[in-house]
Amino acid sequence: MAGNSDPLSPRAKLAVTAGKAVAAASRAAGRGSGSVIGGRVALKLDPDLLGRLAQNLDVVLVSATNGKTTTTRLIAEALRAAGPVVSNALGANMPAGITSALAGGSESKFGVIEVDEKYLAGVARDTSPKCIALLNLSRDQLDRAAETRMLAENWREGLAGSKAVVVANCDDPLVVWAASSSPNVVWVAAGQMWKDDAWSCPSCGGVMQRPGDDWFCGECGFRRPTPTWALSGDHVLDPHGSAWPIHLQLPGRANKANAASSAAVAAVFGVPPQVALERMYQVQAVAGRYDVVQFQNRDLRLLLAKNPAGWLETFSLIDPPPTPVILSVNARGADGTDTSWLWDVDYTRLTGHPIFVIGDRKLDLAVRLEVANQHFQVCENLDQAVQQAPPGRIEVIANYTAFQDLRRRVGN
Repeated sequence: MAGNSDPLSPRAKLAVTAGKAVAAASRAAGRGSGSVIGGRVALKLDPDLLGRLAQNLDVVLVSATNGKTTTTRLIAEALRAAGPVVSNALGANMPAGITSALAGGSESKFGVIEVDEKYLAGVARDTSPKCIALLNLSRDQLDRAAETRMLAENWREGLAGSKAVVVANCDDPLVVWAASSSPNVVWVAAGQMWKDDAWSCPSCGGVMQRPGDDWFCGECGFRRPTPTWALSGDHVLDPHGSAWPIHLQLPGRANKANAASSAAVAAVFGVPPQVALERMYQVQAVAGRYDVVQFQNRDLRLLLAKNPAGWLETFSLIDPPPTPVILSVNARGADGTDTSWLWDVDYTRLTGHPIFVIGDRKLDLAVRLEVANQHFQVCENLDQAVQQAPPGRIEVIANYTAFQDLRRRVGN
């Protein structure tokens, strides 16, 4: 591999140029950002391009089932205190999208990269990260994602012996098991609201004991490690026991947890918690998530929830009843085509809210709400749901492609 002072090889430069040209053509044709197709073309021309682009950067990788995009954004803001950052801020998180993002950051010091869970081991191998943040693992896209323990095993094997500092959530047993193969781990007590994927020990299969916030396996002794960073209410506790206030424009406990992990990552690069947390306040919305938009003279808050753990966190931050709620679920390729996960979501938490159901799989969702004894109306589209909703701000919760549909409709 070229030394630090060497520019990219002619082949790598050609790959970058070709990738950018294809991406620009894709954008001009109205087919999205073009980052994925551009990255694919670039990697075809130079299969080692990702590693070459990463070699002059201090790289942070962020992986999880939920919260990757937001945490990547928070870390990027924090590290800008120490130098220019390149990041795949729009969430194209497989190798082609990551390559595209890094190709646009030749002057940067840091690369802050969100990585799809299935690709983490390979991207870590290619980019030699200084730090890897592991937030959580839960069921997602049941038709094609590996079962959660298999993903954890993939992480564990892929990260074994890694030189990176691994910043990991000590409240998620699957994450702890995955991170435990790494020689240098910083444990963060970030919490775990959704526990239904971690009742059996990932190490031996025994039953997990969960007294209070603690957890351990009664059979093999695998247990929660002692954290050096912790989320405590509205504060982050650092390794010295100092409490730093979290001021975010993003709502909910999950985002405070993301901020705690982000502060621990920033500290690896010498950015103090106070500076890191102050910079995180700049983040108002992440790729449209949490945005409040005007539509048909109404305020709509757009919330993304892709799987049972994400829906549970989202229910905890919506305004209380009788705030109207619109739910939209699709089951296209990017969502996963299996909607059986709807039965894992506790929809009784919506009791008292007028509910309006839209999306490709609105009838699947309607059956689920019927069983949960919820009052709801099935609507043809967003326009009809908004017209029928009682006064006040409307909370709109959607899974992945349904969320993209919504953003297009409201012009966000």
